[in-house]
Amino acid sequence: MTMRWEQLAKRQPVVAKMLQSGLEKGRISHAYLFEGRRGTGKKAASLLLAKSLFCLSPSGVFPCFQCRNCRRIDSGNHPDVRVISPDGETIKKEQIEWLQREFTKTAVESDKKMYIVEHAEQMTTSAANSLLKFLEEPHPGTVAVLLTEQYHRLLETVISRCQVLSFRPLPPSELADQLVGEGVPLPLALLAAHLTNSDDEALALSQDRWFAEARTVVLQLYEMLSKPELQLLFFVNDRWIPHFSEKHQLDLGLQLLFYLYRDLLHIQAGQTDGLLYSDQLERLQQWALTCPQRRILDGMEAILQAKARFHTTNMSTVLLVEQLALQLKR
Repeated sequence: MTMRWEQLAKRQPVVAKMLQSGLEKGRISHAYLFEGRRGTGKKAASLLLAKSLFCLSPSGVFPCFQCRNCRRIDSGNHPDVRVISPDGETIKKEQIEWLQREFTKTAVESDKKMYIVEHAEQMTTSAANSLLKFLEEPHPGTVAVLLTEQYHRLLETVISRCQVLSFRPLPPSELADQLVGEGVPLPLALLAAHLTNSDDEALALSQDRWFAEARTVVLQLYEMLSKPELQLLFFVNDRWIPHFSEKHQLDLGLQLLFYLYRDLLHIQAGQTDGLLYSDQLERLQQWALTCPQRRILDGMEAILQAKARFHTTNMSTVLLVEQLALQLKR
């Protein structure tokens, strides 16, 4: 998802103000450290900064997003904008040395160069020390942006050479609004925004037909809890297991089920604002009326325990879900 300055200002107002001020005054730092949780827009913001620096037809600090440079930055093909990512589990010294060799050369198309280091906390000690030398003696016109989710794992000497900008997690309500703006139906946007902080992941998930069907299967499972055990177990094997066949899918399905129970608890407490299944309000109100609060709380605990067993044991997924369904039925 391409980021624009208006979006950055809304999501990360402090970061946007600092970067825009630097651009307007011509005082861009030679090195930035963008730190924050996954999905907070660090990579998108670094590419936005690159476009503001390299755009051929800017309007003040705002890039046009259409020129050759803007398009090449988006596609990763601009010769003076380099992105370094982990090679396997780490960023190796050889990768930083290659970067240094590239950046000691004259810029190909302008007097500026920029490099972005993704997951900077994964640099080996030797790679970090090589980068430190680069940061201590920056070449004129060179801008470095380090991205990290765990900046405490970086060398203190590396951190001290950078201007640190912290990215706050995007509140689910704001992410949901953003998804709705992209054309995602509100019921799916609300759930996707609570399942991930990443706007790209949330958008991909909410646009996946599988996700819409997953929501339906979760609602159907709750309905089946009032049926005889054999019918319930048949549903588990006929509908739930085939739909949530992959490990990450089952984990997501259990989380969706947990959110459903949480909505029921909120309804019983008279709190209907912020429901994740808000389009099913009438249906949920009927369920909440006929289900004791203790049973809802026990159900939430059973779902969390099932998630824990799923991640810590080799228990059959069929057996896991069957046991959970029978627990929820009681």
